[in-house]
Amino acid sequence: MEDLRRIIWIASFPKSGNTWVRTFLARALPPPGTEIDINSLARFTTADVRQDFFDKASGRTPFVAKDMDEWLKVRPRALALIARSKPGLHFVKTHSKVKAIRSVPLIPPQVTAAAIYLIRNPFDVAQSYSRHLGFDLDRTIDMMLNPEALLASNSQIFEVIGRWDDHIKSWVGAPGLQRHVMRYEDMSADPAAAFRDLVSFLKVPVSDEQFEAALAATEFGALKAQEKASGFRERPPHMTAFFAKGRAGSWREELSGAQIRRLRKGFLPAIERWYPELLDETAEAAKA
Repeated sequence: MEDLRRIIWIASFPKSGNTWVRTFLARALPPPGTEIDINSLARFTTADVRQDFFDKASGRTPFVAKDMDEWLKVRPRALALIARSKPGLHFVKTHSKVKAIRSVPLIPPQVTAAAIYLIRNPFDVAQSYSRHLGFDLDRTIDMMLNPEALLASNSQIFEVIGRWDDHIKSWVGAPGLQRHVMRYEDMSADPAAAFRDLVSFLKVPVSDEQFEAALAATEFGALKAQEKASGFRERPPHMTAFFAKGRAGSWREELSGAQIRRLRKGFLPAIERWYPELLDETAEAAKA
């Protein structure tokens, strides 16, 4: 039996640093003889929502699901094709949580080798996600608190996201999964230490020269300059820039006291677990 446990998931709730990590890995571990930039990431990583894999898995071009049941029937075959698309371990982006729907696992162990899971505090996620979706902050917070939250392409290829805290719990608590957890805030505060830990988890040879070059190429200002010069294919059409701020803590200027209060109340146990340093500050800000 063919062993398809080749996928290393780069998993996150949206707007939590997925593009940053994918770009770093593409620069630190490029295919021989190539140099990857933000617009050629698909040559290094893929995603579990790629239309072409669903086309092949369904035998229809284009595949357009009439409902979630039809998408669920095709997803396992599409993931098997993604796993088979490269001979060894490779990286696949996902925003879906670890969950089975109608007995169909969204992240099947049969194709999974490991996962890199990224966490960002919900206050910063809210303001970044609202720009990405083109929604106001209150509507975005509604989505973050909604256990049934989904995203879907025009072809009804779904991303099952759910609540911010449940998303974390699903990945961090998934039994038998080899995982490396990274906080966006730690990546921002000390990127060299955060990415050294990632390289160590992956057990891949990266020279000091490669590492330093990848770090420099994926510093936020460098990514912003790339987008300004060449655009970014993953930028939603309504956004003027994908790489907008790229720093931890911008929620302090953007969220109202009421919005901070909603997020804090809705996610308090997860904030206590992952962001204890924000408890006092957000409690005070929530009074405003």
